[in-house]
Amino acid sequence: MSTFAWIVIITTIAGVGGTGLGGLVGAVLRRDSTKVVSLLLSFAGGVMLAVVCFDLIQEAFLPEGATEQTNLWIVVGGVLVGYLLIYLLNYLIDRNTNPEISHIDEEHPQTADDLDELIHADHFHMHKKSGNKNTELFIAGVVMACAIALHNLPEGMVIGASYAGDAGSIVGGSGFILAVVIGLHNIPEGMAVSVPLITGGMGKWKAVIITALSGAPTIIGAMLGYSLGLISPLWLALSLSFAAGAMLYVVFGELLPEAILMWRSKLPALFMLIGTLVGLILVYV
Repeated sequence: MSTFAWIVIITTIAGVGGTGLGGLVGAVLRRDSTKVVSLLLSFAGGVMLAVVCFDLIQEAFLPEGATEQTNLWIVVGGVLVGYLLIYLLNYLIDRNTNPEISHIDEEHPQTADDLDELIHADHFHMHKKSGNKNTELFIAGVVMACAIALHNLPEGMVIGASYAGDAGSIVGGSGFILAVVIGLHNIPEGMAVSVPLITGGMGKWKAVIITALSGAPTIIGAMLGYSLGLISPLWLALSLSFAAGAMLYVVFGELLPEAILMWRSKLPALFMLIGTLVGLILVYV
């Protein structure tokens, strides 16, 4: 089996499988597990941060096949583009969903201060409560699903770019480590997604399926990151730095806010530190 096929299989398990499993667990338990989910998200964010800073960015400076080090500003530019692109997509979604929520007015900060707002489940709930037509409910559901799935694309790119930089190692390399970590982090994230959907009146199996499908962009991202990384050492450096920047937004703009909104405590910060140290060990062992 080709490396490309293995990457598709691995990212499918990590993206769709991990998120779907979390959605199923959330549908079955239907109880308050926010503290556990908060700590798991913090830990996963720490591991990702370590892999990005101590592996991906370093590899971008001297990608496989390169005869000289990549220019510093190319790597910096790639990181900034990756970060800003995901930020912009999140901003556009926020701009189109926030006006649907009645309590957001001129005196209310235009930021997500509640988990439902952060994953945009509130957008769907407002249409549901208003008794809108099925078409409008469908559109609201699509917007919510896009918001949930948004950060799975760069996660996939990180996996794909990592495999492009270490194509000879299917199991055991940085790409596989990232796939495992992303898959594990998708489980509590899937729980965080499915429970609000079910609470809002959606059927259990429908909520689980939507939650699982929100992990599908991971596969697309992996295919894109791997394909771009094979073009040339320069493209590999760009792919790695872009994916690193996008992942940094996921960590600081998604995982940490979710974790803190779930449990307003000092423990999420501690678990992120633990995750960072574990990631550092995984990179250098």
